[in-house]
Amino acid sequence: MAKKIVAVNASPRKGWNTDTLVTEAAKGAEAAGAEIIKFDLYRLGKFTGCISCFGCKKEKFKGHCICRDGLTPVLDAIREADGLILGSPNYLSEMNAAFRALYERLVFQNLTYNKENYCCNQNMIPVLLIMTSNAPDTYYTGLMENYKQTLTRLVGPTEVLVSGDTLQLKDYSKLDWPWTIFDPEAKKLRHETVFPEECKKAFAMGAALVK
Repeated sequence: MAKKIVAVNASPRKGWNTDTLVTEAAKGAEAAGAEIIKFDLYRLGKFTGCISCFGCKKEKFKGHCICRDGLTPVLDAIREADGLILGSPNYLSEMNAAFRALYERLVFQNLTYNKENYCCNQNMIPVLLIMTSNAPDTYYTGLMENYKQTLTRLVGPTEVLVSGDTLQLKDYSKLDWPWTIFDPEAKKLRHETVFPEECKKAFAMGAALVK
């Protein structure tokens, strides 16, 4: 039976940096023999982050978020999956709001507040966490390490891929004022030369989830 890999794109921009890397990682997993289930968070029904109802801390719901909304099918699919690909752009020095909503719901349902049994997740799976950012690759090392540690403890062993200095627009000249904090031409060149290599890396890391 083929392994099931869930791929989640938390970017609202289809076909751009985050979505491209998530798609390439999913293609790698598929090439390795996995079945892919992909979700685009901005195309789901309305959803929220954790509402702190503590329903997941009751014995009969242990490990299951009881809030029913657009994220429910995503959480259900992850619970049955053999691997997980998560991708988000960095907005204002953090993962974006859609990613955070899923992250809160995914992680908190597995947290027990019990020192002897910290996590109640019965299906620990490998995770590939992808972040894209306008800042350089190494700018958010601490942030990504925190996410890696938490996901490893409560979802499964996590690897990280960061794509920095990303191209945000095809034509920066159409903006109403010049963006002088960086060189748009340098970003275009990086997108043409470095980003394709990052796509290859995402493909390989996606395949590694299956092996």
